Amino acid sequence: MNAPVDPTQTAAWAKLARAASAYDPDFRRAFAEDPQRAERYSRRAADLFVDLSKDYLDEDVLAALLELAEETGVAARRDAMYAGEHINVTEDRAVLHTALRRPATDELTVDGQNVVADVHDVLERVYDLARRVRSGEWTGAGGKPIRTVVNVGIGGSDLGPVMAYEALKPYVREGLECRFISNIDPTDAGEKLRGLDPETTLFVIASKTFTTLETLTNARACRAWLLGGLAERGLETKGAVSKHFVAVSTNLEKVAEFGIDPENAYGFWSWVGGRYSVDSAVGTSLAIAIGPENFADFLVGFRAIDEHFAHAPAAQNVPLLMGLLNVWYANFFGAATHAVLPYSQYLHRFPAYLQQLTMESNGKRVRWDGSDVTTGTGEVFWGEVGTNGQHAFYQLIHQGTQLIPADFIAFATPRHALSDEGTDQHELFLGNFFAQTKALAFGKTAEEVRAEGTPEAIVTARIFPGNKPTTSIMAPELTPSVLGQLIALYEHITFVQGAVWGIDSYDQWGVELGKQMAKDLGPAIAGDAEALAAQDSSTASLIAYYRANRK
Repeated sequence: MNAPVDPTQTAAWAKLARAASAYDPDFRRAFAEDPQRAERYSRRAADLFVDLSKDYLDEDVLAALLELAEETGVAARRDAMYAGEHINVTEDRAVLHTALRRPATDELTVDGQNVVADVHDVLERVYDLARRVRSGEWTGAGGKPIRTVVNVGIGGSDLGPVMAYEALKPYVREGLECRFISNIDPTDAGEKLRGLDPETTLFVIASKTFTTLETLTNARACRAWLLGGLAERGLETKGAVSKHFVAVSTNLEKVAEFGIDPENAYGFWSWVGGRYSVDSAVGTSLAIAIGPENFADFLVGFRAIDEHFAHAPAAQNVPLLMGLLNVWYANFFGAATHAVLPYSQYLHRFPAYLQQLTMESNGKRVRWDGSDVTTGTGEVFWGEVGTNGQHAFYQLIHQGTQLIPADFIAFATPRHALSDEGTDQHELFLGNFFAQTKALAFGKTAEEVRAEGTPEAIVTARIFPGNKPTTSIMAPELTPSVLGQLIALYEHITFVQGAVWGIDSYDQWGVELGKQMAKDLGPAIAGDAEALAAQDSSTASLIAYYRANRK
């Protein structure tokens, strides 16, 4: 892999720096001077309609951003990723989450293996499992069909499936429920197992190596719960694990040691990062819940955005433009955070999912060749569903001193069409979506405040400066395909930012240090005096407090 281009040394970066220093955002003037501004800066990608007109964007800025992408080789790196080159250089791996949604008729040979054929082999096995569980053919130790699927994982093996399950609740088979255990805090497993019937519960243990500390700790706790519950009912426990547990793993030896039939282990590959894996076997619990047909539609949505990103002209390429705008805000306007605000209760876990996707990917301080970065990198992604967030943190976005670019997401057709005294409740809901982006863009002047009869003493408190950048994303409705499109959109946005900054967006060494240290601290926490004495004073003090107060 070639050395990354230093973006700060490009002609485009200099143009953007000059543009930023002179940029005086005034959306009122921009829209007044250009009645076609909304049309000019709106784009389509598959089913997504994306309005960039309320972003800090004009023709000169757009041209400079596209020039920056060209000078930093974004397209070439994209093509290298799609082709299976080892762009994850610190782990010497290909980055091929896009292969997870390629049609079976495609062929892509990477490291001597047709990865598309491998993907569809596993996918068909997952679909077969899903059909057996959904039909009642798969039964537990007592001969009863499965009613609850419990996914046990952490990181991408949890955040992806739980987000997608919540988003696609209307597509979940009636009489079937999924629960998700991730935190090593025993409270998580304790609460998620509460009220479940061991005879009708199936566990999906998602750990590629089957060694992940948190996941295996929780898996063993679930196994003990299952066997204890079956024994209390006088049911045979020998061989019961194989009837109530499946694995998403490639370590068949450890899977078998746990008691899971290796035939019920579904693998994924080193070229799939955890945060990019929901559309792999990691999504087994989701496939069971919504069924193979809907899961296939989910993959179709991903593929539609993959194709758009690969082939759409740069000026029309939505992930490219949104990624470049994020660089524009972060590096030239000092925006440290980015809000994602879905106006759909079904997407209430989407911001949390994006936190891992974006911050684990681009929270890096060295470039892919090991040299120091030359720019700020990463953004703090956060958010909450509307209208809830309006009554919480929108105050800061509207009238605070920090610039917070925000993505608003909404759907034309609701799953539940309700009315309140003759008023369409979804229209009331979307009224807030439209109003918030309008208010953030155009604000409210002192003159407008005074015209409302506001006492002079509080006029300034009621001024909204406006000129806050937002991107609006809409789709006809939230379907499996549209959810796949939204996920793929942000995957590629993340890629674009990393490519511009010259970082490896696909490793996560910062996650590993704390996990290793936690293991190393085990003896000290358990009371080993020598191990405790070897700790720094703060850690030793905290451990001493724990040991003194543990009941």
